[in-house]
Amino acid sequence: MGTEMDEKTTIAKRVARELRDGNLVNLGIGLPTLVANYLPVGVQVFLQSENGVVGMAPLGIPGAAAAALTDAGGSPTGIIPGAAAFDSVTSFCLIRGGHLDVTVLGGLQVDEQGQLANWMVPGKMVPGMGGAMDLVSGAKRVIVAMTHTAKGKPKILKRCNLPLTSVRRVDLVVTELAVIRPTDAGLVLEEVAEGVTVDQVIAATEATLIVPETVSTMKLAA
Repeated sequence: MGTEMDEKTTIAKRVARELRDGNLVNLGIGLPTLVANYLPVGVQVFLQSENGVVGMAPLGIPGAAAAALTDAGGSPTGIIPGAAAFDSVTSFCLIRGGHLDVTVLGGLQVDEQGQLANWMVPGKMVPGMGGAMDLVSGAKRVIVAMTHTAKGKPKILKRCNLPLTSVRRVDLVVTELAVIRPTDAGLVLEEVAEGVTVDQVIAATEATLIVPETVSTMKLAA
């Protein structure tokens, strides 16, 4: 599928099509932050950050970032007119209270039950899971944006072998190869990327996929 940046752009553009005008959205650190740069024309979402902001500016706006303002990952960010700032207690009340319409998170693994592991890397020191556990448990809709494999090994597995972020089933998984929807029956392959075959997706996936008679070609935000 080309370079890593091409893969990330493909994922971000596909996820952007899932967001609706007026949504309150939390974008996870890394790849998910790219999603705000590809929103369809006429769609405005309000970006929330765990450290206490609603109304962050998309990263793609030149000169928007201010050194005195950071997102939850500590990267410089900006705000849009009308943005609100508050303490992290209020921020997590929004998350835990079910007020977020969508959270988009990166993933290390997703399994056949639709459960996500995204906070611990074996052999590496990590500060903790941050807000990921709360976001997966509290958001109305959870979208996982991640590459399909890591160093040639599948990330969509029969069973996660890393610590789970939450026992909740996520709502959608978007990779550079496919769009997969976890359901009660299992993982349904809904779309494949342009130039990618169903067989290629199956070969890159350890988990069993449910393949409908018709699998659409992935459409990206312009």
